Amino acid sequence: MAESAPPFDLITMGRIGVDLYPLQSGVSLAQVETFGKFLGGSAANVAVAAARLGRSTAVITRTGDDPFGAYLHQALKEFGVDDRWVTPVAAYPTPVTFCEIFPPDDFPLYFYRQPKAPDLEIHSEGLDYFAIRATRVFWITGTGLSQEPSRSATLAALKARDRAGTTVFDLDWRPMFWRDPEEGRPYYAEALRHATVAVGNLDECEIATGVREPRACAEALLAAGVELAIVKQGPKGVLAVHRDGTTAQVPPVPVEVVNGLGAGDAFGGALVHGLLADRELAEIMRYANAAGALVASRLACSSAMPTEAEVEDLLTRAASTATS
Repeated sequence: MAESAPPFDLITMGRIGVDLYPLQSGVSLAQVETFGKFLGGSAANVAVAAARLGRSTAVITRTGDDPFGAYLHQALKEFGVDDRWVTPVAAYPTPVTFCEIFPPDDFPLYFYRQPKAPDLEIHSEGLDYFAIRATRVFWITGTGLSQEPSRSATLAALKARDRAGTTVFDLDWRPMFWRDPEEGRPYYAEALRHATVAVGNLDECEIATGVREPRACAEALLAAGVELAIVKQGPKGVLAVHRDGTTAQVPPVPVEVVNGLGAGDAFGGALVHGLLADRELAEIMRYANAAGALVASRLACSSAMPTEAEVEDLLTRAASTATS
């Protein structure tokens, strides 16, 4: 009998699309003449980020049955991400997202996901529950909870996972995908009951918990069921609190920001890498911060995800600068 394939290090589930980034900075989309085309979407980008760090990854999502969908399959394969659970939806086009680039901190996004994004057409009956339970890390996003049938599929996957290994809930709050913030809170609470790690910025944590002060957010996420709460605070760095009392407050790595989009996904992939390596909490946060900083210093998103050597080099340079 042939042996079954080993489980993935990471399976993500959620958003995918095509990102169109201006090849000019500091001007509105009305004035932009040329764009670069990149794989996008938080779930896909986190899988790419972890793959760039040497991890075996796959993504559960759906695209349109169109040339952009074919491009996304090609891009995933080129990045080393398994695309076996990326399936087409004939009824809806592959989503496209435009951004404007105004460094250092203004990067508005324009999502074209109408009449509905294919990645919200993930059905419970189409999931590979054995693979979901077997993967070392399973990663879901808040966007996946915003509409049916993706909402039920995401919650079914979490229940099947049953907190096996590490289950990460990326709070990923995108207000344009919801009619009302109050609509999302019950589903966020249900997902938190099944997750072992929650990660989000202050806005996302406030949606999930109703509080905004970073330490209060972390404590509320722990009370909701997770074992590790990670609160990203932008220029104030990141706060991580484990249920066992371990705490890490880590400042950001200073870089010249080119495009802040994708930095959170790079952080996520590096977080997965650090958790799988069983590193100390503060070390994981420093590493993830550095990965995010590298992407923020580059124009692209998925193709900007750093290698381990690049992250280590930035950490070495940052340490040298801090002691000089």
